[in-house]
Amino acid sequence: MVEIPNWRTSSYTGTETCVEVADNDPDRVLVRDAKRRDRAIVGVNPAAWVEFVNFARQPG
Repeated sequence: MVEIPNWRTSSYTGTETCVEVADNDPDRVLVRDAKRRDRAIVGVNPAAWVEFVNFARQPG
């Protein structure tokens, strides 16, 4: 497990009105609200994250 998450925002956003993702841990992907960094962090299985991203990229 990685102790320090490497948070990043989407390359599609120019502001901090998005979510941040830390995917430098092979065991989980962390997701948090970029506007409320002090709030809850969601951890998901990397395979589930890949499925989510692939689904979100599908047109319309």
